[in-house]
Amino acid sequence: MNLNEWLGGRIFGFVHGHNLVYNTCWEDPRLDRAALDLQADSNVLVITSAGCNALDYALTEPNHVYAVDMNPRQNALLELKLAGIKSLEYDDFFAMFGRGRLDNAGNIYSQALRDKLSPRSQLYWDRRIAFFEMGNRRPFYFRGTSGVMAYGLNWYVDHIAGLRPWVEAILDTESSEQRRSIYEEHIRDRLWTRGMRFLLSRDSLLSLGGIPREQRRQVEMHYQGGIVQFIRDCVEAVFVRLSLADNYFWRVYITGEYTPECCPEYLKVDNFQRLKDGLADRVSAHTDTVQGFLEKHDSPISRFVLLDHMDWLAGKLFPLLESEWHWIIRRSAPDTRIIWRSGGLRTDFVNRAQVSIDGRRRAVGELLTYHRELAHQLHQQCRVHTYGSFHIADLAV
Repeated sequence: MNLNEWLGGRIFGFVHGHNLVYNTCWEDPRLDRAALDLQADSNVLVITSAGCNALDYALTEPNHVYAVDMNPRQNALLELKLAGIKSLEYDDFFAMFGRGRLDNAGNIYSQALRDKLSPRSQLYWDRRIAFFEMGNRRPFYFRGTSGVMAYGLNWYVDHIAGLRPWVEAILDTESSEQRRSIYEEHIRDRLWTRGMRFLLSRDSLLSLGGIPREQRRQVEMHYQGGIVQFIRDCVEAVFVRLSLADNYFWRVYITGEYTPECCPEYLKVDNFQRLKDGLADRVSAHTDTVQGFLEKHDSPISRFVLLDHMDWLAGKLFPLLESEWHWIIRRSAPDTRIIWRSGGLRTDFVNRAQVSIDGRRRAVGELLTYHRELAHQLHQQCRVHTYGSFHIADLAV
């Protein structure tokens, strides 16, 4: 291992071991709903991230959604959202999690939210509820490591590149032809400078956005031009080709807040009320690894949402990936469907993982039936557009 690899690993470990990383989910749940085919008896395991998508799935009325994350800070955020759904009126809830600023947040937290949190989450928010206070210079969506990264890139856009008027113009323009004209004439050359390309090639910056070196390797292996070209092509696709009308993923990191018209489903007034009326009770947060949760959980799981975390295990941690698949198979229901994303264009490492079934060693790829055409169609519609690939597979054991 060279010095850059060692340092990148240490930085990533520090960032993820000591911080809230994701303040919003960076996976499009519209794709997930189409891919998962959730039913009334579905039990779903999803890696928590910021909890937005766990709440989104609950709106389809499955039996239960188990949000699992080894970072307790991510579960603390989901617990705070669940407490807010149960205890706040819609206007305050949207101010807190839509605008990222709530007047008198500290008092509201202590009087209405704190006693609904686990002790570990109480400890976290006792020290950080000020993230939501109105008087702060930065709203909540510029907090956490991904939020800090977004804030820094916005600072670059505003104060170095001077692009804010043109970025705002693109957000307000639905015509793809006009957006292409604005991007090519006013943004492209001033954004993709040598300095910006250098920053985006650094593991230290990518770590803030939750991108480990192993995931970067997946991109570098499969994408011509590497990680910087991949990011550039993603940004150009979002701003030029895809509609921005409901692209709340990018809007929140460009403006620091959602709008009532452009926000996750759980923040819309009717859906908020449905969650308050009982659907939120179908969501629970669990601080553990996927394997650790499955070892303790006896009931079958029929839907797994593994995000992109298998990229992290594809190298030196490959034995952990195989062990995780052992437990996925062991706890899966007869009609199990699994979805995941990757920074790379392929995830061949999943297929070659080996598991033991009835005393026989089997490759995971032998046990999966892929829905490649559906995955490809959905991936093209992704509003986030920062993943190299999307995968849908049924498990047959």
